[in-house]
Amino acid sequence: MKKSLLNSSICLIAVLLSSSGKVSGQFHSQQLTQNLQHILEKEKIPGFAVVLVDGKKVIYKHAFGKADLAANKLYELNTIQEVGSVSKMLLAVALMKAVELGYFSLDTEVNEILPFKVVNPYEPNHAITIRELATHTSGIVDNQEVYMNTYQFDLKRRSYNPAYLGPLKELGYKGTLGDTTLSQFYFNYLAQQGKYYSPKNFVCDSSKRTSSYSNIASALIAYLIEIKSGISYAKFTTQQIFIPLKMTNSYWFTSKIKLNKLARLYLNDDIDFPLYDLLTYPDGGLKTNALDLSKFLRDVMNGLSGHSAILRQQSFQTMFTPQFSVKNQPAKLSLITRNKGILWNLYNNGTIGHDGDDPGVSAFLLFNPQTGLGGLFLCNKYLDDKGSLVKILTEAISR
Repeated sequence: MKKSLLNSSICLIAVLLSSSGKVSGQFHSQQLTQNLQHILEKEKIPGFAVVLVDGKKVIYKHAFGKADLAANKLYELNTIQEVGSVSKMLLAVALMKAVELGYFSLDTEVNEILPFKVVNPYEPNHAITIRELATHTSGIVDNQEVYMNTYQFDLKRRSYNPAYLGPLKELGYKGTLGDTTLSQFYFNYLAQQGKYYSPKNFVCDSSKRTSSYSNIASALIAYLIEIKSGISYAKFTTQQIFIPLKMTNSYWFTSKIKLNKLARLYLNDDIDFPLYDLLTYPDGGLKTNALDLSKFLRDVMNGLSGHSAILRQQSFQTMFTPQFSVKNQPAKLSLITRNKGILWNLYNNGTIGHDGDDPGVSAFLLFNPQTGLGGLFLCNKYLDDKGSLVKILTEAISR
């Protein structure tokens, strides 16, 4: 999950797939669409899209509901919206590309690259590595007093319902940070001279490695890539991911997107959020549509067999190698349901994926290497408890 303050969910209906990875007949496709339409109405969801793929093509695609309720604008397969922490899956690929380019290794210490020194005050002798950033065991955590203010709301470019400004501020989304770059933010957050530096920015348990999901630690990887590449992370991912995969409707900042392509994001039928970006955008700021994201998913699925347009086969094998075992299990990490790869979740049912949640956003992406099937879901409303979605999508791609 992306946020400790946000939980998420929806119930989708099962998709029956044959062992060849194709929808097992027109009847099942029609039934799936009817069932999804029923869920749209039952759960009062504004709009969403579902795409299922095999290694070669899209095998099911459909959009439902509205991208803009007041304007009665349909949610379409090419409707662009935020995807929350599904963005970290692109970060995983960008990280492995940086390793391929020789910028660093997964076990490089961050202090070998950063222009300032990072020291966990509770573990002053521990050298933080990039692998630890990518497995949420670095000791760097999200200080909510700071992190919630990395959300930058645009109150001018598009209308919104002002009724939610109060609740947003109560949750901590106050937009008080003046930083404009990853460089500025990370100096202020991690350097002892920084404006936001605090012991609260670190795990205080020094007894052993501790698992603590951290957006800030994840996005630090992108800053390291910026330092070594000499270009912004946005430009790096455009060159290394978006262009090779022909993801022509994928962006990091709302200012780059025509408003008629962007879905409105909803709390409920009456309240929509203002536009927003993330200062630490690599951890959750991707704006894309279901079709573009399916191109990324298919390339990742094909990468394990050596047919990726962006990474070598060995990089995918490394990315999906379990990082922990019972013998080296970090504190506060349960291996009962999943292990960790490089930023990806490796579920014990054989699937690999990640979810995403943000104000007005729910998303999920996963695939099954054994069946060669994958699926994704984008929704323009923040939903409670994604358990049903995870279960049903997992069953759909595991047949």
